Amino acid sequence: SNGSTLMTQIYASMVKCKLWSTCSYAAPPEAVVTTAVTNMGHVAMPASHSLAFPDPLFVSLVFGISVALMSYCTWPLSGGHLNPAVTLSMLVAMKVRPSWALCYILAQLLGAITTSALLYGLTPEHSLGEMGINKVRVTSLQALAIEMIVSFQYILCILSTSENRRDPSKCGHLIIGLSVTLGHLIGYTGCGMNPARSLGPALITFVFTNHWVFWVGPLAGGLAAAILNEWVLFPKCSGFRQWLTMLQEKLQEDRNSQATAENLPGFTAFEEESSTKHWLLTQIVKG
Repeated sequence: SNGSTLMTQIYASMVKCKLWSTCSYAAPPEAVVTTAVTNMGHVAMPASHSLAFPDPLFVSLVFGISVALMSYCTWPLSGGHLNPAVTLSMLVAMKVRPSWALCYILAQLLGAITTSALLYGLTPEHSLGEMGINKVRVTSLQALAIEMIVSFQYILCILSTSENRRDPSKCGHLIIGLSVTLGHLIGYTGCGMNPARSLGPALITFVFTNHWVFWVGPLAGGLAAAILNEWVLFPKCSGFRQWLTMLQEKLQEDRNSQATAENLPGFTAFEEESSTKHWLLTQIVKG
């Protein structure tokens, strides 16, 4: 009947566009809270050019408290990543699907760029200061090591508090906030820890000096934390081969869901009659 065909088409569309369902449910919170954290952190920095070195404790506390609060708010929705390095480590730890991870990272980058653009446009020119741009005050290799260390301890805290054997509702968010505060107290690099937060101001002001440090450092630190947590502290696999097998199974689950939608009756006709928006989303999933 027409009713059953319509329901089949709707179900096929929902399965086919799992990426869209993820973006519509979990990605917006990631974008919003990344915007909020970046905004509060940058506003906390003294905007006057005469204050070249803001009070590190004040700025560190603002970043730490904002991350603790925002992660608490979004934990039930998206897990409260707020950070591409965190999302990458969650992917390595098999706590998020590859399609979800991609969606999260795009949302985080969009949130950070948006808030940086808003701050740049709304702040008076004489008060812009450095716009929260991270600056390397040591050698590049030293800065890379610092970013790896502070990101390692931060992401290890997130991974360990997210384990099932620990209740994150008790003190996990406070621990995560304290780890962010600790990282920002080490001010030799301005403490990136978050590639999205570093990208926003750099992109708006077109200042990319040593910008690679604030991507490679946090991502490498996050990978190291995920490996330590998953293979040593809370082992779930015996080695790299088993981990690779588990990752392949996750990818296969996504492919099976897509194939299920394609084989449902009436899906081809529904695709042909779908809107341009649906077509674009389908191409993203197929890609």
